[in-house]
Amino acid sequence: MNNLPDVLCLNVSPSLQVFDKPLLRYLSTKLITAQWEYSQSQDDPCLLDVAVTMLHDYLKFRNRPIHLIGHSMGGLLGLLYARRHPERVRSLTLLAVGVYPAVNWQAHYYVYRQLFPFSREKIIAQMVESLFGYRYPKNCKKLAKVLEEDLDYSLSPHSLLKTISVEASGVEVPLMVCGSQDDFVVDPHSLQGWQFYLKKSDRIWQCPQGRHFFHCFYPQLVGEQIMDFWQELERENLECPSRNSVFPKNLVSEIPLTRNQVSENRN
Repeated sequence: MNNLPDVLCLNVSPSLQVFDKPLLRYLSTKLITAQWEYSQSQDDPCLLDVAVTMLHDYLKFRNRPIHLIGHSMGGLLGLLYARRHPERVRSLTLLAVGVYPAVNWQAHYYVYRQLFPFSREKIIAQMVESLFGYRYPKNCKKLAKVLEEDLDYSLSPHSLLKTISVEASGVEVPLMVCGSQDDFVVDPHSLQGWQFYLKKSDRIWQCPQGRHFFHCFYPQLVGEQIMDFWQELERENLECPSRNSVFPKNLVSEIPLTRNQVSENRN
């Protein structure tokens, strides 16, 4: 238990996991960083409550709060968890999560499928250009495959039958929201919508470019902003030590792994 991570990055899409790696490599040079992964089959129902419960099954054995990070649906999972178990979360950093946090690229995809008489392949090809800005056939083909796998295997509550929404509201824990100025999924207006729910220590930051996966293309720039946020929280903690509460030691025991997998990056 002495080697528990300081930072936990939440991932609910095996195919999109690769885009988190550059940022995790940067953060792992500063703190012990781990990635919590949730995966499911095509036959499994997309139930966010199940993922929240499984995440708690991991975190409830820690004796101190942890920094959570999540991109898109991983961020939504972190948000739902922090609302339910704020005492377990030191801070929450959301990447490409708008004020209506369930809006992801798949929500846009299904709206397009309903509005336009185009095939799945054609709309995914358009999504590749919008999400990444790539026009080269070789790159587009690979990325289209990634998006197809995300549609089939990720924890996303949207479908052709309906898209769901999650209430726009804040969270008790310290919050940092990051986005990109050229992201069409979570545009600057959606990002700035968080202003209504920010506390004194919370932050909104926008990357100048990078589109929806800006944290992959500018990991050091994004990582420096996140580290500055955490360092400011630690300075505040020195003035008010009770904010970094420690759980009773009888809660500490072995951490079970169920359907999720945890991998650590160490200095």
